[in-house]
Amino acid sequence: MEKVSFFDKHVKKFVIFAVICGATSGIFGALITAPSMMIGFFRLTVAVPVFGIPILLKGRDTLKAMSKRDWMYSALAGIFLFGHFFTWYNAVKLTTVSSAAVLAALHPLVVIFCTVFIFKRKVTLKQIMAILIAIAGAAIIAFTDASMGTQLAPNPVLGNIFAFCSGICMGIYFQFGNEARAKVPGPTYVFVCFTCCWICFLLGIILTGTPVLGYPAMDYVYMLCVTVICQLGTHAIFNLCLGRVDSLFVSTWETGDALFSTILALICLAQLPSLGGWIGCVVTTAGLLMFNYFTDKLEKEKHGLQG
Repeated sequence: MEKVSFFDKHVKKFVIFAVICGATSGIFGALITAPSMMIGFFRLTVAVPVFGIPILLKGRDTLKAMSKRDWMYSALAGIFLFGHFFTWYNAVKLTTVSSAAVLAALHPLVVIFCTVFIFKRKVTLKQIMAILIAIAGAAIIAFTDASMGTQLAPNPVLGNIFAFCSGICMGIYFQFGNEARAKVPGPTYVFVCFTCCWICFLLGIILTGTPVLGYPAMDYVYMLCVTVICQLGTHAIFNLCLGRVDSLFVSTWETGDALFSTILALICLAQLPSLGGWIGCVVTTAGLLMFNYFTDKLEKEKHGLQG
């Protein structure tokens, strides 16, 4: 009988742990006084060597085996990951963490768009209806935040726009990543993607003249925390969990990120969402859970037919 590893035995617990780690990103982003460009630059500067050193020492053959198409998709994924990080950290500085987390979770919109118009694949009516429900919840949040103005945050309208753009960038990042991962090993893809993302932040630092030094000491502590907890505690663990746990379980808990973010924002930042914000959060989360369920069911039916 084959021995089951500790990680495989507790893989679902690791998924939940990774989601909770990811939910702290908005908290740290709101606490850090440094600009978003600096947060992303620091995060990737620390994280890239962690993923890159093993590849450069033992996995260079996987880099050489990558085709031009693989390089292109991996690089594009890195560029849109940059867009996601940059807009996300701007969002949590301007609106509530809860609103930002829910609106950023609307990345399945991009998945639907790319599936239909770019990859020419069919989607079901149930999937579309689920996304419409999620959009309705997001509209409730946006309307509530706009009507309450700066009572909730410094600039909730602009912050919500940044959060929605963050979700769009994440959706495109996922799409290019999925295409690259079809042929590129996970660790190699992550290294190339993160390196391209780091280059974007480096160029951003140079072009905007954003200083790297001179921030409060706690900013660097928080940036180190967001790197270790979110970049490694979330990204690394999710990569290890791929193929070991049901995709619906992962996507369902990932959708719960907004709930964890709301709870943490209440505890750490004393940000209490309005009634409209709570309603919008529930409606959007319900729509995303429905989308995950119908998508997973469709994938299983396809595999069943193919088998």
